[in-house]
Amino acid sequence: MAGGRLEGRVAVVTAAGSGMGRAGAIRFAAEGAHVWVTDLDGTAAEETVAAIAAAGGSATARQVDVTDVDALRALFAEVDREHGVLHVLWNHAGIPGPAGLAGTEEEWQLTIDVNAKSAYFGTALAEDLLERAAGKASVLFTSSVSGLVASPSGPAYALAKGGIVLLMKSLAVSLGPKGIRCNAICPAAVETPMLRDFFRGVPAEQHEEFKQSFVAATVPLGRLFSPEEVASVALFLACDDSSAVTGVALPVDGGYTAK
Repeated sequence: MAGGRLEGRVAVVTAAGSGMGRAGAIRFAAEGAHVWVTDLDGTAAEETVAAIAAAGGSATARQVDVTDVDALRALFAEVDREHGVLHVLWNHAGIPGPAGLAGTEEEWQLTIDVNAKSAYFGTALAEDLLERAAGKASVLFTSSVSGLVASPSGPAYALAKGGIVLLMKSLAVSLGPKGIRCNAICPAAVETPMLRDFFRGVPAEQHEEFKQSFVAATVPLGRLFSPEEVASVALFLACDDSSAVTGVALPVDGGYTAK
């Protein structure tokens, strides 16, 4: 395969069965990494691995519920047995959560668990493996523009994603002396299967029109972004090209947060 910026390295990507996670896993593998593709949907994880294998890459699929700490512990124990080291961890799993303040306690808790708890414990359980990368370790967190600016329609989501930014910054400081870099990606509207969930209450037949008007009104570049564009940013933060970059919450938003 072409590339090589992650040659010989080991990566774990959560929620890599579709969207940005799948695009990132495929890109990491194309650059030489062995990628552990995890997703709550085991079939989707296998499909990502099949795409990687078809392109000549190396990957392993695992069905993992990232809200289950024991499942995360088992995942990293397996990575330890197979490789003894981890170079890249992309804590990507996330869900939109309830609209406004109308959610139930259970919906609120699930939003926090998927978006924030998984990233906290995932990183904690991978810390020893990352330290063994001898200064080549990179932890990525998927936050959101909603972790940087107000999200009136999704306060629970903003709570979780804003927390991810400060978790990342805190870990960048505490793990930096161990040679572990930590950064967050903060996307705006990306064309993924989950995008429709963010346009709550919009009738299906009006979805495309609403999406285009939303982008025109809020994104200076005037368009949606592809999962592959986000994967390119993830690759930059994962590889040595960003060796001096840590503690950064990087918007991938076409200028959404610049206004």
